[in-house]
Parts: sequence; C-alpha cells; structure tokens
Amino acid sequence: MLPMAERYNYRQANDVAAAAAHRMEEDTRTIWFENEDIQAADSPYLLPLLQDSFASWRKDTEEQLMFEDGQFVLFDWEMNLISSTVKLDSQADVISTARQAAASIIASGTTEEEHTLGAVAVPVYTRSDHRPFCVLVYITETKHSSDKHVAQLSAIHFRTCFYRRFEQLYIKDLLMHQQRTDKEASRRDALFLAAKRLYDQFDVTSVLSEMLSSLEQLYPNSAAHLFLSQDHVNGDPRVRPLVFKNAAHDLVAKSFLEGKLVTEQDRDGTKRLAVPMTGKQAAYGVLCLTVNAEGWDDADLPAFLLLADTAGSAFENAKLYEQSNLLINELRLINELTKRLNQSLKLKEIFKFATTELLGVFDADYCCILQLNKEKNQFVVMSSNIPAMSNEHFSPEYGFSGIVHRTKEPLIISDYWHTRVVNSKLMDNTGARSLIATPILVESEVEGVIMVAHKSANFFSYDNYKLLQVMSTHISLAITNASLHAEVRRMVITDNLTGLHARHYLNEQIQSRQRKDPLGALILVDIDHFKQINDTFGHQVGDQILVQVSNIIRGSIRQGDIAARWGGEELAVYLPGIRSDQAYRIAERIRTHVEAETKPVVTVSCGVSEWTFENEKISVESLFYRADMALYEAKNNGRNRIYVGQAN
Repeated sequence: MLPMAERYNYRQANDVAAAAAHRMEEDTRTIWFENEDIQAADSPYLLPLLQDSFASWRKDTEEQLMFEDGQFVLFDWEMNLISSTVKLDSQADVISTARQAAASIIASGTTEEEHTLGAVAVPVYTRSDHRPFCVLVYITETKHSSDKHVAQLSAIHFRTCFYRRFEQLYIKDLLMHQQRTDKEASRRDALFLAAKRLYDQFDVTSVLSEMLSSLEQLYPNSAAHLFLSQDHVNGDPRVRPLVFKNAAHDLVAKSFLEGKLVTEQDRDGTKRLAVPMTGKQAAYGVLCLTVNAEGWDDADLPAFLLLADTAGSAFENAKLYEQSNLLINELRLINELTKRLNQSLKLKEIFKFATTELLGVFDADYCCILQLNKEKNQFVVMSSNIPAMSNEHFSPEYGFSGIVHRTKEPLIISDYWHTRVVNSKLMDNTGARSLIATPILVESEVEGVIMVAHKSANFFSYDNYKLLQVMSTHISLAITNASLHAEVRRMVITDNLTGLHARHYLNEQIQSRQRKDPLGALILVDIDHFKQINDTFGHQVGDQILVQVSNIIRGSIRQGDIAARWGGEELAVYLPGIRSDQAYRIAERIRTHVEAETKPVVTVSCGVSEWTFENEKISVESLFYRADMALYEAKNNGRNRIYVGQAN
C-alpha cells in the first residue's frame, strides 16, 4: 500500500489530469479548428509557444503538492532547454539529470517514458499525427512507483495547456488577420468613395480640395500638401507651386523628376512620403504626406499610391474639361467678336468696339489700341479707356509697343514695377502692374499694337496671353477690311487727277445737308480759257493747272467744307451753314490766289448760290442751277470775276 502522502499526491495528479482531459474534450467540442496542429516547419518558432505553455501549465498546477516531491524540466526535441521548476540552488544537477533522461528517450526514438535514477522522461505528441515535439522530465529525490503516473498525467496536462495556448495564438492570428482584412475592406470602401467623389468633380479646384480632404480622412494624424508643376490659382494653403531649387536633396523635386515614390525619415521619427500625381498625358505635381512613424503602417502605402494615381487621373480629366470649356468659350467669344466686328466698316467704330470687348473679356482695367502711321512713322492711339491717352503719338521704338513692333511677337509682363525692362507711359500714368500686348499684323507687317493692363500683379494667365493673340488676328482682319473699304470708297468718291471729291459724292452730301442744316452755299469755279491752255501748252500742263487750282481751293476752305470736280475744268465747293455773302468772300479768296499762284497764270470765274430752309423749293438741282447761271453771267461779263445767283 502507498504511503498517505504518495496516495494524496497521486490522487491530486489524477484530478489534475482528469480536469485537463475534460477541458481538452470540451475544447475539442467547441472549437471548430480542432484539426489544426503544429507542423514540422513551425519548429523554429516553437520556443516562445513552449515557454508560454509551460508557464501556463505551471500556473495551473502550482497549487498542487506534487512540486514538493519533485521538479519538472521541459526540453524540445532538439534537446534545447525550454523551462523548468528547478530551484536555483540545485539547478545544475537536476538539469543535468533531466537532460540525460530526455536525451535517452530522444536518442532511442521510443514512445514510452524513460526511467533513470530519480527521473522520468515523457515525450509530448502532436494531436493530429502523434509526432513527438518535446520532452517533459519529472525528477524526484526518491524513486516512487507513482512517479510514472505523475509524469504521464503532467505530460497530458502540459499538452492540453500547449494546445490551449496554440489555439489562443491561432485565434489571435485569425483575429489579427480578420482585423487586417476588415481594415483593408474599410480602406477599399473609403478609397472607392474617395475615387467616386474625385471623378464626380469637373472643377480643378474641387478635385484638389476633395483629394486633400480624402487624405485627411484616410490618415487623420498626418499633414498633406500638393505641389503643382503648373500655374493654378488656389486659395488652399496646402496647394503650393513645385519649385526646383535643390533637386538632389529635395524630396518633392526628386520624386517628380524620377517619377516614383520617395520617402525619408527625420531623427524625431517623422516620416515623409512623396509620390508623383500623374495622369495619362503627364505628371501634374507631387503629393507629399508627413506622418509620425508610430501612426504609419507600411500596409497603408498601396492605398496612398492608389489615391495619388486616382487624383492624377481626376485632375487630368478636370483640366481637360476646363480646357475644353475654355476653348468652347473662346470659340464662342471669337465668333461673336468676329460677327460684331464685321457689322461695321468704320475704323473708329471697330477700334472703339474692340477696346470695350477686350476690357470685358480679360476683366482688365485699361486697354489701348495703337495704329502705325507710316507717313509720320509713329504709333497713334486710336482707342483707349484712358482719356489722357487719346490721340497720343509714340515713336515706333518707345515702350512696350516698340518691343512688339521690333520683335513682331506678343509679350506678357507679370509685374511691371519689379521687372521694369522699359518705360511705359501707359503703366506709369495708370499704376498698372500686369500687361499683355500683341501686334496687329497685316501681311506679316506690324500695323498696330493692342495693349491690355491691370492694376494687380500676376493678373493675366498664359491662356489670356494666347487668347489675345487669337483675338488680335480677327481685329486685324476687321481693321484691314475697314481700311480696304475706306480706300475703295475714297477711290470711288475721289477724282483721281485733282484729289477732290467726285460729283456724285458732292450731290449726296448736299442732299443730306439740306435735310439737317438750316442753310448752305455753293461756289462753282470755272478755269477761264482752259481750252487755249491745252492747245497752247498741251494737256499735261492743263492737268497741272487743274491740280494747282484744286490745291488752292482745298487750302482756302474749312475742314468741313466739300470740294469736288464738277466736270472738265469746272470745280465746285459746298459750304455748310454759310450765306452767299460769306461764300462770295471765300470765292474771292480763291480767285485772287489762283491768279497769283498758278504757273502758267490762269484766272477763274465763279458763280455763287445759297439755300435756306425758308426757300419754297429746296433741292440740289435748283442750287446748282442758280450757281451755274451766275457762273454763266460772270463768264459773259469778262471772266475773272464772281457773280451771285438770285433765288427765283
């Protein structure tokens, strides 16, 4: 019969083993992955699991009395010491004994426990393929028959603790995997929504704002900035221009130039990531994210790269949409401008209309259109919203108009006061800082210059610069058409020899004046003995006499008076708002100047008539008839004299 203490220990060991077996059976019933087990490939990673399992087993059994009679030592199947309950003062001897027992059983490959002096070694098997993976050694100072049972039951209990710990780790891995999967699913959903919101935007500013907001939601403990490689006015301080100062050491510039992700980490642990924001056509900037190392997981990197790629495509689409709308608006604007310009063939109206349109299109403060006067070799301000600039004259070498005239190229000035390349009366007098200017070209020659200015610096964009060039082409065509029309009309209403107006133009003007003015006078001038001059000196001299007399008439009348060649050697002058007595004095001035200044000397006879709104019959024919009768009377009374026709 066993001693009481031994029976007590044995009974306790049985109870522990039974409880462990019950737990294992319960675990087997409730856990769905009961067939999961360690594999041979897991051997390098078993050490912490065995240590934790031994600690768990020891905690379960530390209240039992079996540790008072013996100690336990655990080895893996490679004879590595895992852990033990041996006290420090006897550790070396006990471990040595345990190692011998464990080595014996491992070397023999037996599945039975090994008995040596004071030690029982029991292999622990896997639950699926019954493969030994560690050895539990029980050591007592005195050998008892119950040692074998204690060792066996302890091994079973340890195996239960091991698999419980193994299952906990397995579940932990599953939970971590599930959390990671849930996180990735959540991240994918967030990315999908962010991508949808990005692609829903058709405005460049909205795309950029949405992208930065999405970054803040995905990475709440970070700071995001976007560095754009192209001009874009954006009120968000996180959107900045991309500047290449030191590309070798600048994270952002390096990422843009190399076209790939670039990262760096500061000494304080702050991590910075820069990735190009690219579309199908080009790279538009760099997205930079600054985050603490603790708040960053490398698993977040694909999402960051995907968002940058999505933002690049959305930005490109918005930019293309913006450019398409801009082109459509420009075409509509140009079409409307061309239609409006072609409605008038008067140069003054075209210049004035063009000035008004340019101010509105570019939201500018000032506009000047200059035309080159080739006879005087100077630019003349034909139209401007600056009263002080009206009819100003400039040398073709002066100011910005001089640069445009010399280069035949448009120009853009972002800030006149900081980059004062030339003096400009337009900019100085108005205080303007931004300027765009373009030549008005006719057959590749500069015929004028258009200048548009604004008080603010950096006001005009490159698109404005290009649009002004296109608009100048259509303005140039309108000016050319109006000039050609004016020239054709001048030729139609002008006598080629004398340079005076044609007779039909004089008739039209008198008829028009009689509908508006209260009175007017007509002088008919006839060169005396003109046939004799032709017969004596020849028709060439006769033509010269006609030109001389015409020039004298032109110099003797007012700017608003109308002189015309009435026919042959007869000339006519209509004087709006003049009575016959004043007309007589003007005719006398013409007569005396002709007699004194012509070579060969000739004389003229003149007939004068007038009309007033009080006349019963007002017509061009009656006015000419009375003047013609007066001229006939002057010629019949000796020539070189003036007669005034009387109203009937």
